[in-house]
Amino acid sequence: MQLDNRAQTLLKALVERYIADGLPVGSRALSKISGLDLSPATIRNIMADLEELGYVASPHTSAGRIPTPRGYRIFVDTLLTVRQLDEQLVESRLSLQPQQPQKTIANAAQMLSSLSQFAGVVMSPRRESVFQQIEFLRLSEKRILLVIVSPGGDVQNRLLLTDADYTPAQLVQSANYINQNYGGLSFDAVRARLQNELRQLRDDMGHLMQKAVEAGSEAMTDHSDDMVISGERNLLVSDLSSNMGSLRQMFDMFEQKTGLMQLLDVSSKATGVQIFIGGESSLVPMDEMSVVTAPYEMNGRIVGTLGVIGPTRMAYERVIPIVDITAKLLSNALSQH
Repeated sequence: MQLDNRAQTLLKALVERYIADGLPVGSRALSKISGLDLSPATIRNIMADLEELGYVASPHTSAGRIPTPRGYRIFVDTLLTVRQLDEQLVESRLSLQPQQPQKTIANAAQMLSSLSQFAGVVMSPRRESVFQQIEFLRLSEKRILLVIVSPGGDVQNRLLLTDADYTPAQLVQSANYINQNYGGLSFDAVRARLQNELRQLRDDMGHLMQKAVEAGSEAMTDHSDDMVISGERNLLVSDLSSNMGSLRQMFDMFEQKTGLMQLLDVSSKATGVQIFIGGESSLVPMDEMSVVTAPYEMNGRIVGTLGVIGPTRMAYERVIPIVDITAKLLSNALSQH
């Protein structure tokens, strides 16, 4: 339902006051801060209408009202005035190291947390699923180190425990065979081709290659370091710390990361800043939580998402430009790599 100008002005004033001090806002306060020449009775009637529409709610302990997730949504979508943020100030606080992408990503998460005073999160760029070459190193009897090199130079290591003891010459021969025949493919593609071609190889070499393909596939799809989170402790002094149930739920989310990864993955498919408000989005596990995100790029291609996690009662006019500018700066830094 379309709100008239008076209702919009009162809702905007209420949300801004509630974000500022965290207390329910009464009609008398609204008459002073809204700038509208309305009687207290008229304001009460409009607030009753807003409550009936689901934009505000009345806590049991007070005659004042607070915004609902739906009220926050209309506020951020249509009523919010975003503050101008000095991009150079942000850039001066972001330690950009193009030759060390993972360090730059960690610095971006720390800066998001520092500037917002909430938690900063950055989803790292997805690893390339293909490999350029592999190498086998014999560590001891039946223990082999598999070294995987991606086309971008990323190196992954995996330990293989084998049934047979392979000589260094056999390991070199097997690695050369895989590199010459399959280099530049994904491990899934190698697995499909090996099923037909292994019959032509000696059994013991075939077993080694199968183990290498399985371990390589796991290495390339391992998401354990796909997300950097900074500043979780900031949330211990925010509205999210109001009860132990909320705290447990919040830290479960940080520990498991699955839901957060899903949310960041969804926002990477959109353009610009996205705002997910708890209570209206099933992707946000807590009613009192909001997540402000933006995708970032590498050489013109979206490769990840970053954002700020905080209470619904956050200063969106500050957080939105922080997230937006950080995404642009991170894109520039990674594109220089």
